[in-house]
Amino acid sequence: QVELVESGGGLVQAGGSLRLSCAASGRSFSRYTMGWFRQAPGKEREFVATISWSGGITYALDSVKGRFTISRNNAKNTVYLQMNSLKPEDTAVYYCAGTYLITTPKAADFGSWGQGTQVTVSS
Repeated sequence: QVELVESGGGLVQAGGSLRLSCAASGRSFSRYTMGWFRQAPGKEREFVATISWSGGITYALDSVKGRFTISRNNAKNTVYLQMNSLKPEDTAVYYCAGTYLITTPKAADFGSWGQGTQVTVSS
């Protein structure tokens, strides 16, 4: 497994942008499918986006398509989530996660998780 550490969260006004980063330790990062999930207070953890080990396949939640972009740099052991046109409903703790499985939106398929980073979007 890899250890994951997220950064880049914060407070932003609606319509603004943030870029989340997730740094991974370990040599196996380039073989991992990576994902971003989020959890708002009182709600279940929700899939946001996922990217294959090569970066060639990505999937995203319908409500973030066209606004959020997932990418990765295997040379830097880092996965990113660029978030544009942020809305108050995007407010949540954002987690990155890794799995050896093929690209999947299921949280239960991911075995490695970061500690999360808070994103707050004010109206």
